[in-house]
Amino acid sequence: MSDLAYDVKQLIIEALNLEDLTPADIDSEAPLFGEGLGLDSIDALEIAVALRKKYGVSVDGSSQEARLHFRSVRALTELIGSSRPLP
Repeated sequence: MSDLAYDVKQLIIEALNLEDLTPADIDSEAPLFGEGLGLDSIDALEIAVALRKKYGVSVDGSSQEARLHFRSVRALTELIGSSRPLP
């Protein structure tokens, strides 16, 4: 697991107060909504706020693109990676 994926999983756990989960419990490829972690739209807002605070990443929640970014931890790490300036 990459450091960024671990950090995103930890961010999700902290933002949503999922105290019974560890980063190892979250599959990077599993859906965050529905059959995966079972998150809902309020959870998505909490994650979006946490992502903006920690990584400066902003996602328009009403766009179809937002659904793609929030489909899995891997998709979120790709979003963060593509939003970071190159070294």
